[in-house]
Amino acid sequence: MRCFIDHIAVTAPSLESGAEFVREALGVSPQPGGEHPRMGTHNMLLRLGETVYLEVIAPNPNAERPGRPRWFGLDTLRPDSAPKLGAWVARTEDIHAASAGASERLGDVEAMTRGSLEWHITISADGSLALGGLAPSLIQWKAGERHPAERLEDRGLSLVRLELFHPESERVSRLLRSLGFEGPVLVEEARSGEAPHLVAHIRTPLGLRTLSSF
Repeated sequence: MRCFIDHIAVTAPSLESGAEFVREALGVSPQPGGEHPRMGTHNMLLRLGETVYLEVIAPNPNAERPGRPRWFGLDTLRPDSAPKLGAWVARTEDIHAASAGASERLGDVEAMTRGSLEWHITISADGSLALGGLAPSLIQWKAGERHPAERLEDRGLSLVRLELFHPESERVSRLLRSLGFEGPVLVEEARSGEAPHLVAHIRTPLGLRTLSSF
C-alpha cells in the first residue's frame, strides 16, 4: 500500500478572502471550482502538478447548512478569521485498507461529490483534523477518472515540498510510515511552545513562495 500527496487546502471563512490570500502569497489567482452539496462548502483551485493541486475551501453562504460539522474544521472559523494553509490530503488506491492501517484515527470513509467528480474521503465526526491538522485526510478518486489537477489550467506553479512541524514529530512520522506515504513531505520538530503548523513551498512564475498555517 502506498499514499501520495493529492492536494493542500487553504481554509477560509469565505472564498473571496481565501482567493485573495493565495493571490497575495503566490501572485496567481485560483480558478473556479465547484460546490460540495453534502458539506455546504465550495472551492477554488490551482494546479500544482499533474496530480497535485491547491484548494481554497470555505462555507458556501448560498447552500443549506449541513446537519453535521463541516470538514477541515471550517465551522471553527469566525467571519473575520484569517485564511491559512489548514490541511492536506493524501491519495490512496485503497482508502479502507489505508485508514484501517493508519497509526492515528483519521475519521470515517465517506462518499463525496463536486459536479461530475466522485470520491471517498476520511472525515472525523466532529469535523476536526487529527494531529492539529498535520495528519492528512485520505482520498480515493473514482477509478478510471482523470485526476482533477489534469483538468486545471497550468499557470506555472508546482509544489516543491510540504513541511509538517509538530511537537511530537515522531508521532507524525509514524503515521506517514503506517500509510506507506511517498512524496515531498518533511516532518520536523516544532520549537518549544510552538503550535503544530504546515508550510508549503511552491515554485511560481515569480519565484519560490510559501503558504503557512501561521
